[in-house]
Amino acid sequence: MLDANMTQQLQQFLGNLREPIELVASLGDDDKSAQTRELLEEIAALNDKVTASFDGTNERKPSFIIRRASDAEKWVRFAGLPMGHEFTSLVLALLWAGGHPPKVEQDVLDQIAALEGDYNFEMYFSLSCHNCPDVVQALTLMALNNPRITATLIEGGAFQDEVEKRNVLAVPATFLNGEMFASGKMSVEEVLAKLDGNAGARAAAKLADKEPFEVLVIGGGPAGAAASVYTARKGFSTGIAAERFGGQVLDTMGIENFISVPYTEGPKLAAQLEAHVGEYDIDVMNLQTAKQLIPARQPGGMHEVVFENGASLKARSIILSTGARWRNLGVPGEFEYRNRGVAYCPHCDGPLFKGKRVAVIGGGNSGVEAAIDLANIVGHVTLVEFDSKLRADQVLQDKLRSLANVDILVSAQTTEITGDGERVNGLVYKNRESGEEKTVELEGVFVQIGLVPNTEWLKESGLELSKFGEIMIDEKAATNLPGIFAAGDCTTVPYKQIIIAMGEGSKAALSAFDYLIRTQPADEVAEAA
Repeated sequence: MLDANMTQQLQQFLGNLREPIELVASLGDDDKSAQTRELLEEIAALNDKVTASFDGTNERKPSFIIRRASDAEKWVRFAGLPMGHEFTSLVLALLWAGGHPPKVEQDVLDQIAALEGDYNFEMYFSLSCHNCPDVVQALTLMALNNPRITATLIEGGAFQDEVEKRNVLAVPATFLNGEMFASGKMSVEEVLAKLDGNAGARAAAKLADKEPFEVLVIGGGPAGAAASVYTARKGFSTGIAAERFGGQVLDTMGIENFISVPYTEGPKLAAQLEAHVGEYDIDVMNLQTAKQLIPARQPGGMHEVVFENGASLKARSIILSTGARWRNLGVPGEFEYRNRGVAYCPHCDGPLFKGKRVAVIGGGNSGVEAAIDLANIVGHVTLVEFDSKLRADQVLQDKLRSLANVDILVSAQTTEITGDGERVNGLVYKNRESGEEKTVELEGVFVQIGLVPNTEWLKESGLELSKFGEIMIDEKAATNLPGIFAAGDCTTVPYKQIIIAMGEGSKAALSAFDYLIRTQPADEVAEAA
């Protein structure tokens, strides 16, 4: 199961085990069970602190639990093979069960341990899903630190009948005590926030105790990370408040145009951004959603940002880097069937539509790339483009047209996504040339039609926005309000690219530096007068 490189790396990791761990498998007579046995035997052979047994009686086969030998009440179960993107999750589960400390704040571990009640989590993932590992690792951490929490992590491809029965059409999909709990990427802090009713109040109190910053960055994507590093290097007290650190990069799979790096993946790049920010004295405040911007009354004064939890932060200078999100179609059926056939991530959810008929809405690079990717998994792909021609790079169009199981519709306006009440069963479109309406029978719709800036919360701030909701900035990344700068996909800068966002974030930071050194603090101005 493991190649020589993986074997060597895993052996090195297992050298960090502090206590013996047990792997207990429930197996059948199928090939997946044989592969699971092989994997567990290979792991057990790498370290004397690991033992594997195959006498488990769980109904899900193949599956296996990981537990500390001295504390059998705390365990996590993997159903299916946690390879691909989940191999790292498997390694972390082994280490945490064996007493190696996780890289999370102690107050998070204390919060997990303090949870009261019984929580039985079941979570479905796909091996190609780059959003799933965060949820897998969050639930693993919780199960291994509280005996009243169990986590069963299920590879959907190995349990297709179960996936169909529970109507799982998007991953990560998390169930709690048999009921749907959440769909989509979550960190351990987000899971805890949903379970712990007092989490919001504690987070608000924590923010309220903070002193004003010289620079406050709102948004933790590439632009925000770059801005914070640059201002911290200038010696300014810097904070980042982000809804989720990493931003939309976390939802990006292959990145092949980041100059000097031929290929990387979004979650990996986001982790590298977080590590780089961590090298400096930057106060990172994650899971914070901005609600209102209150600009300073005069240059040099304190700007204020109010958050959804009621707390607020102040700073002499603010850099807005709130990014953008996927644009919705806005047609009947899209909201009703979201995660029940309507999806936005072909890499994550594509494997759940194996052999089925799907549509991709959008003829730009993202839409054509999605169609190419899905064509290797699903039975048939229909690409639907509003314009009279595709807008993707020609090399992508050529690749798409070479695929036998793809149809391309242009001048086609999607007017409705239909379903049977449980899941998607079709798509209605209007031919923009003839006006004729037609229906395509299918089981999944992947929406890839561009971005919307995350700026709704700024509409009453006095900040100038474009007709598309983008923050208007000049060549120095300055807004119309003194001391407030903006960078990245939320601004009027064209070409929404990771590398451009990083450059814009750096530019905004240098402009903030110039503003701060040239502007006397308002309270000092008042005293001088």
